[in-house]
Amino acid sequence: MHATLPLPHLLLALAVVAVWGTNFVVIRLALDELPPLLFATLRFTFAVLPAVFFLRRPDVPWRHLAAYGVLIGAGQFGLLYIAMNGHISPGLASLVVQVQVFFTIGIAMWGTGERLRPFQWTALALALAGIGVIAMHTDASTTLTGLLLVLLAALSWACGNIVARSAQGANMLAYVVWGSVFSVPPLLALSLAFEGPQAIADGLRGASAGAWAAVLWQSAGNTLFGYAAWAWLLARHPAATVSPMALLVPVFGMAASAAWLGEGLPAWKLAAAALVLAGLSLNVFWTRWRRPVPAA
Repeated sequence: MHATLPLPHLLLALAVVAVWGTNFVVIRLALDELPPLLFATLRFTFAVLPAVFFLRRPDVPWRHLAAYGVLIGAGQFGLLYIAMNGHISPGLASLVVQVQVFFTIGIAMWGTGERLRPFQWTALALALAGIGVIAMHTDASTTLTGLLLVLLAALSWACGNIVARSAQGANMLAYVVWGSVFSVPPLLALSLAFEGPQAIADGLRGASAGAWAAVLWQSAGNTLFGYAAWAWLLARHPAATVSPMALLVPVFGMAASAAWLGEGLPAWKLAAAALVLAGLSLNVFWTRWRRPVPAA
């Protein structure tokens, strides 16, 4: 998977997926002090400021930036933060949201009229079996509502991926920052409507240094460092070499949640993770496994 990456680049890729995976624990801890929609608003506010003043706007239509910002901001992270506010454990959230891969493939194929290939049907069946195992074991820490919210967040992420595909060749860090400009208004409006001015004021007034550090980690570490480093790696290595590293995100997420928050890892949860990861891996690696070996 990463044999062709030089060691420093491999370590950088591992650092990125470790940040993205352990970030689910950071989210859960901050939600003890900040309402979820306010938290998401702050995350994207600090992703915009001050970076927007130092990065040239990418040469893409404003409507694409707006669509991306709304889908990723209000859609993906707004729903994810609500789900993680007592409706699903961080480890399972980090796993379930990865089904965005299948949503992305499905939307892209629907747009082009392509049909799923047999290995993709198998990969999808494995992932759905894993989601089914989770749905059969809902409890106080992982509810059916939380599972559905994370699936909707994954769908929003997939739609954002489709929008971003039209920006090929653009500086993706700049694209994310400028897209985030359009994430803030709907998140703030939703926070005002559903959480209320009083909850917002109480959250801002009562947030500890740890909560503010979590906000900055979301914007600077998860968004700016993560996207910049990932784009830097993709500019220097084939996507087929770099992208499979993202399969480690739920591994880091579940391990961090178990280690820091005491999230249990019973057999059913490990089985669900194995099924989802098997489906993701099959989708990523099948064409490489089936590629004929050239004659000597």
